[in-house]
Amino acid sequence: MQTLTLEQQREIFKQKRFIAMPIAGTLVWAGIGLVSPFISDFLKVWILYIGTGSIFYIGAALSYITGERFFDKGNAKTSFDGLFYVGMIMSLMVFAIAIPVGTIDHTTIPLSVGILTGLMWMPLSWAIQHWVGYFHTVARTLLVLGAWFLFPEHRYEAISLVIVLIYIVSLVALERRYRKVRREHNASNQHQNNMLEQTN
Repeated sequence: MQTLTLEQQREIFKQKRFIAMPIAGTLVWAGIGLVSPFISDFLKVWILYIGTGSIFYIGAALSYITGERFFDKGNAKTSFDGLFYVGMIMSLMVFAIAIPVGTIDHTTIPLSVGILTGLMWMPLSWAIQHWVGYFHTVARTLLVLGAWFLFPEHRYEAISLVIVLIYIVSLVALERRYRKVRREHNASNQHQNNMLEQTN
């Protein structure tokens, strides 16, 4: 069995679409923002924890619609897939910071969870060699922090709106990146086929 180099593994990893999880995140944060004005502070906290904690599971289900199929045994697994999942687990671990701080001031929860769970985009950006993850993390951090200060009476709604808008920009960028990668991949395959035909 041939062992692939890291660069070959990266090329395989870059062929993925990467939109299932962001779509799930968009849906969850939109839901949090929409229901927050109508529910108690207690329910806001639990909806945010449960909603953000379920993004992976919603994304996994959506992956069978987007064609990513997270758990399909036929998908090639690379070291970069491992990095992606480690980054996701790292983001979930930050709830250990958000929970105790949130018991002091529940309005810090959308701030801490909103920023900390966005950090996993940084290693993704490095792995796929595209700016979208760097943009997502930096913009999300700065704008979530700004919304927290600017809208003290509506922090859940304002932060949710910021995150949803950043997700939308990121989804557009990811889809454009994916289409470009697919075009280049198909063109490369066509070129290789043409070369084979010429040598036969």
